[in-house]
Amino acid sequence: MAGPQTNLKQVIQQQYLKCAADPVFFMRQYCYIQHPKRGKIKFNLYPFQEDSLTELRDNRYNIILKSRQLGISTLTAGFALWSMLFNEDYNVLVIATTQEVAKNLVNKVQVMNEMLPSWLKTEITSNNKLSLKFKNGSQIKAISSASTGARSEALSLLIVDEAAFIRNIEEIWIASQATLSTGGGAIVLSTPNGMGNWFHQTWMGAESGDNGFHTIKLNWNVHPERDQNWRDDQTKLLGEKGAAQECDCDFIGSGHTIVEGNLLAEYEALCEEPIEKRGYDNGYWIWEYPDYSRDYIVVADVARGDSADWSTFHVIDIQDVRQVAEYKGKLPPNDFGNMLVTVATEWNNALLAIENANIGWAAIQPALDRGYQNLHYTYKDDGYVDADVQLRKGYDMKDKSQMVPGVTTSTRTRPLMISALEMYMREKTPIIRSKRLIQEMFVFIWLNGKAQAQVGYNDDLVMAFAISLWLRDTALKLRQQGIALNKSAMSQFRKTDNIIYTSSPNQNNSWTWETGGGNENLGWLL
Repeated sequence: MAGPQTNLKQVIQQQYLKCAADPVFFMRQYCYIQHPKRGKIKFNLYPFQEDSLTELRDNRYNIILKSRQLGISTLTAGFALWSMLFNEDYNVLVIATTQEVAKNLVNKVQVMNEMLPSWLKTEITSNNKLSLKFKNGSQIKAISSASTGARSEALSLLIVDEAAFIRNIEEIWIASQATLSTGGGAIVLSTPNGMGNWFHQTWMGAESGDNGFHTIKLNWNVHPERDQNWRDDQTKLLGEKGAAQECDCDFIGSGHTIVEGNLLAEYEALCEEPIEKRGYDNGYWIWEYPDYSRDYIVVADVARGDSADWSTFHVIDIQDVRQVAEYKGKLPPNDFGNMLVTVATEWNNALLAIENANIGWAAIQPALDRGYQNLHYTYKDDGYVDADVQLRKGYDMKDKSQMVPGVTTSTRTRPLMISALEMYMREKTPIIRSKRLIQEMFVFIWLNGKAQAQVGYNDDLVMAFAISLWLRDTALKLRQQGIALNKSAMSQFRKTDNIIYTSSPNQNNSWTWETGGGNENLGWLL
């Protein structure tokens, strides 16, 4: 007859096997967590947490789009501990926005391990604030996103916490692939942070089945203790945008884009495939052909010359702010300048405006060499287009000694360009065909008080478009005002002096005007 000791060993053995087979059983029965008010308490899993644990176990790559305060970081820590205890040489790396955030997840593992019964524990060989190592060779380590740790050692599990807020996440993910190639897995979790960034793109790729990630979406209402009153309170506390980010798993409403995400989504739905793609790189997209009764503007942003950015231009119908063509490519600046002259000529000798910072001069030179007559100039002493100054000096003045060719983007003009972009888009004035442009706008955000692309992305199309909208409100408008003023002055001149235009020139090949006081030669008007 078996004694109590034998029965206890059998029970422990059965419990151990159940824990090894099922992380839900392991955590529900034996894991404790640090509650901010009640201290160390048993981790009583909610149904959504149990389902998530099972999915983490059954899938190699997992991406979790989550609401705030659902205990998912703690759940992930428990899964990491379970994996380390029941596997030898299981190497876990935790990466977060800062080392402190990553360390917090490791601390959760340490707390859970301390509270386990002795028969579940394994001997610890190393333990500090940033890492924990077991005698079976398994370990967990915390690093910040600035570290290169994801590249340096073979990983069994990579945990990326708040991935949507890590600036160099693309580099981290690429670096980690060599270390995960032997069969490791990943858990990428975050609340949303707008559209177009790596986390959003990876989530969308996972939903469409393109990248091998398994999706776990945890909205605020998966928590059984939350109701609509709780959600309404979050809006009061966080505001609409903050609540969309922290509660609703809403990519569109969560970002800090210059143009509202919901509006960009509307524009994206209206984008069209071009009717023609030209160039050796098919980078010149055309949605309609020149209409010789219309006026156009060609606005270009020239690449700095490195591999990180692109040379771009837009062709815009001035009257209804309609995008009719666009280019994005990596032509050498001189070739790009020649292309711009050819394009502007084709589009009814359009006003050609080339951003003149740095390498931009190399693209402007071909326009000067070829004598393109409708090249935009900027006043040196102004640095920007000012209505009073331009009307006083005359936009079409022939003496360009006080002007420089191109568009000057400076600390003075750039905010005006961004403001024009935001205003035009808010009022839904432009007609945009290009998905490339809208995709850039999704990652064109306020970062450290400045409007710019998220790290790792480009804003070349956006800036060219912003410049075109700004010019439409300044140089082009002033040019039209000047024409209108001239017409008005001539009309008033005729009316006041009773001038009548004769049908032919006189013998001196100048026109004769007949006034109330007799004939007067006004050949100087020609």
